[in-house]
Amino acid sequence: MPEVEKEWGGPLMKSMGVIGAGQMGNGIAHVAALAGLDVVMSDLDLDRAKAGKDKIARNMQRQVAKQLITPDEMNAGLARIEPIDAISAMSHVDIAVEAATEAEEVKKKIFEILCKDLNEGAVIATNTSSLSITRLASVTDRPEKFMGMHFMNPVPLMKLVEVIRGIQTDQETFASVTALAKDMGKVVVNSEDFPAFIVNRILVPMINEAVYTLYEGVGSVASIDAAMKLGATHPMGPLQLADFIGLDTCLSIMQVLYEGLADSKYRPCPLLVKYVEAGWLGQKARRGFYDYRGDGEPEPTR
Repeated sequence: MPEVEKEWGGPLMKSMGVIGAGQMGNGIAHVAALAGLDVVMSDLDLDRAKAGKDKIARNMQRQVAKQLITPDEMNAGLARIEPIDAISAMSHVDIAVEAATEAEEVKKKIFEILCKDLNEGAVIATNTSSLSITRLASVTDRPEKFMGMHFMNPVPLMKLVEVIRGIQTDQETFASVTALAKDMGKVVVNSEDFPAFIVNRILVPMINEAVYTLYEGVGSVASIDAAMKLGATHPMGPLQLADFIGLDTCLSIMQVLYEGLADSKYRPCPLLVKYVEAGWLGQKARRGFYDYRGDGEPEPTR
């Protein structure tokens, strides 16, 4: 890693590898590039990685239109992002951030492949929203340089990053990752390594309870969401939010909570399970608690 030092005593990170060019991965690459980092971004193939960069370009253009960034900043940021087709091409980066699907075995396989070529001093971070940092770190060759770096969705708009250290994470890694998140314009909160961390430990059980409320016939999709928006001043109803997050992700987080904490209050609602089994995963599948296939406003599915 570079020898440049900051006030907090850790090395300055200049380059990042992002594994996964989907919604979270391209968002992380977006803010890293605007912060001045050179970014390589991979996915299952080069076409997907290029599509991720195209999405970043469209999102940056929206920022220019809203005068949040200048055209020069957009052009410089896009020039710093290189789509790649192999994790091995990340061998030179200062930090590799995994932003793949929320499946533990998939993530572990990625880390095993990554560590074969990654330079000795590089830090590894995972954007997991719920999984054990300590357990994921255990399959790497550098658990002391491994951390959770949980960005919120959509990454360019949301200010928060949860940073989570595993039991073996050293202080230098914690300091450098925290400073990097701040350099990317984020507000950092530190969470201990417990299932779902802070945000999802609170948020996703609320969504699950909203699904139970629907399942038990207490209210319809529209009435539940309207009640929480107008009665609790939430900007988005819990079922609409579930569709935005992805029902498969919500289910995965509830399963992690249920298995990790062994408390029946975290049992996933059977209706949530059924929607996922049907492939009704929310906005990304164009159907979830709302149907997004029409031209007008999304229609509730129950």
